[in-house]
Amino acid sequence: MSLILHLETATTVCSVSLAYEGKTLALKEENKGFTHAEHLTIFIEEVMQIAGKSYNEIDAIAISKGPGSYTGLRIGVATAKGLCYGINKPLIAINTLASMMQGAVQKYPNYTLFCPMLDARRMEVYTALFNQHGHTIAPTEALILSNESFEKELTSNEILFFGDGATKFKEINTSVNAKFDLELMPSSVNMVEIAYQKYINKAFEDLAYFEPFYLKEFYTPTAKAKV
Repeated sequence: MSLILHLETATTVCSVSLAYEGKTLALKEENKGFTHAEHLTIFIEEVMQIAGKSYNEIDAIAISKGPGSYTGLRIGVATAKGLCYGINKPLIAINTLASMMQGAVQKYPNYTLFCPMLDARRMEVYTALFNQHGHTIAPTEALILSNESFEKELTSNEILFFGDGATKFKEINTSVNAKFDLELMPSSVNMVEIAYQKYINKAFEDLAYFEPFYLKEFYTPTAKAKV
């Protein structure tokens, strides 16, 4: 059996879902800015109540590990770790871009290449390139966009660009093969399939040492102190 709680806090979306054997039982999410500190634990309580489940029935906690917002990731990981310690259950970590890709494939099954983009300020995005089977074509990176980005791939392929960072690329890209969905954002329901497979394979994290996947270091506005 596998009853898995999924937490998505890597962006402005705060999303919580509960799934049994890879099937979603309950979902609570909103995209109203960085309100994770206020709403995450409330959403967890609500999905547990909707599904009629108790915490001791949970078999694992899945967390969207990043890349994404430093604050959002920290809140999500801290909450997930606390739950894992409290109920003595394992932690599953999922790349945020990989879970976004799952949602895109379900919505656009006819595309062959998918490129999630998350805003990393200025003209930079967190991104990766996947094929329709979820295999990585270009690894996760912090990329400074230009009109030459993905030029080689776009020469012979249509690519779906999506996420809140894709707006930047749409403004400068001129390729007819670049397609966009600027509304497609991370959701905990897109973590369900990946988390279920990781649970079956016992691909769990070390609770004591696990940290969010920040991808790049964070500096205060003065650029002097690391946080």
